[in-house]
Amino acid sequence: MTSIDLNADLGENVPSRVVADDAAMLRIVTSANVACGFHAGSPEGIRATLVGAVARGVAIGAHPGYDDLEGFGRREVDVDDATLQAQVEYQLGAVGGLATAAGGRVAYVKPHGALYAAVARDERRARVVAAAVRAIDPSLVLLGLAGSRGLDVAEHAGLEVVAEAFADRAYAPDGSLVPRSQPGAVLHDPRVVAARMVRLAREGVVDAIDGSSIAVHARSICVHGDSPGAVAMAEATREALRGADVELARFTA
Repeated sequence: MTSIDLNADLGENVPSRVVADDAAMLRIVTSANVACGFHAGSPEGIRATLVGAVARGVAIGAHPGYDDLEGFGRREVDVDDATLQAQVEYQLGAVGGLATAAGGRVAYVKPHGALYAAVARDERRARVVAAAVRAIDPSLVLLGLAGSRGLDVAEHAGLEVVAEAFADRAYAPDGSLVPRSQPGAVLHDPRVVAARMVRLAREGVVDAIDGSSIAVHARSICVHGDSPGAVAMAEATREALRGADVELARFTA
């Protein structure tokens, strides 16, 4: 039977900006990418999400981003390599400590937003993030965009890597994600999203925004927790995968 992981970006709520229903998403996904406080989240909120993940048997991933609360980590930040490495290490350490306090452990790392995009395309940024992960715990898995240069860099640095696809994002014909600033970049229809992910899991293919079919080989599927209708999309994707005899299973031990 084919199997695939279903992940979501969680732990991003603060009292003044609630963007996701973490409790509902944790009943659906198999892995949770938990914010580390730089782009979103508060210590108490992050800890609550970690406690929920442990209770549900959901794998925990650290989700570090640029130091950009105002922009939700989705703006490119001009930061030197040494500062970025220290910031990523700091975030991994913080969430790792909170995960221990919650009775769990961080098993993987997935950069967030603009940092994720930078790691996917920029070898220098990819090397910095890989170095930060190795410095904290070289057994951590790096989760990144399927087919990206960043995964090659991390693997060359000695990290285990896992490729992911996006349920709620449109793809360009070259396999990159369509920038959020462009029309149609974010998908919202649960039925469309679910059907796309069944095809991905069964055939390793996704339709690009221009209608062409592209090969995307991934072991995990992401539904952004802050997307409008995220719970409905995640639930529809889970049920469609199960209906197509695709097992949902976390990619970490």
